[in-house]
Amino acid sequence: MTESTAKTKILVWDAPVRVFHWLMVLSFAGAYLTAESERWRLVHVTLGYTLGGLVAFRILWGLMGTRHARFVSFVRGPAAVIRYVRAMLAGEPGHHVGHNPAGALAIVLLLLSSIAIVTTGWAVYNDVGGDWLGDLHEGAANFMLFVVAVHVAGVAVASWLHRENLVRAMVTGKKEGTPDTGIRRAWRPLALVMLVAVLGFWWLQWQSAPPPQTSGGEMMSDKTQYSSRGHDDGD
Repeated sequence: MTESTAKTKILVWDAPVRVFHWLMVLSFAGAYLTAESERWRLVHVTLGYTLGGLVAFRILWGLMGTRHARFVSFVRGPAAVIRYVRAMLAGEPGHHVGHNPAGALAIVLLLLSSIAIVTTGWAVYNDVGGDWLGDLHEGAANFMLFVVAVHVAGVAVASWLHRENLVRAMVTGKKEGTPDTGIRRAWRPLALVMLVAVLGFWWLQWQSAPPPQTSGGEMMSDKTQYSSRGHDDGD
């Protein structure tokens, strides 16, 4: 092999993509786990809004980000997904430096599911629409959980078949490939801005949290009346 074709560890995932990924995991998991609890309602809403902001960033970064972050570099049609899944089932999937076709489909479904969850959650929170929106909100969350489960299983299988730890790659940003297929910049300052923005939003939400109940059981802030706006269905 020449120097340009010899495989080595290269930078594939920039820092913003990695920060987005793990913040999305945290936000969805936290929002899902707090969906049934009135006590953690503000946490649920805060994480839902966080998810919406993260998706908005990922869409923009998918249009103007680094090589392997852009949608044009990994989104493929149904035929490519079917071919990859068949090859995986046969134990011989092709190696992709960036997202493989099946992973790309999962990402698209996760982004679309997140949009549905956030928009219906906002509508329910602001008492816009009827009870059907609460059902749609819960259904979208359950569908996203299903996609997450399939995606995690696919990552585990692909990691085993390729002898490559894809989870670790989303932490370090590095995968195996030729030098010409990597990216040059990690964009760490942008990732830091993302992290500060999210933490700052969480801090503001914490500061604006309603006081605890009085001894008579009445709420000290109108914000807590969210629990009485038809949210007994566990959205």
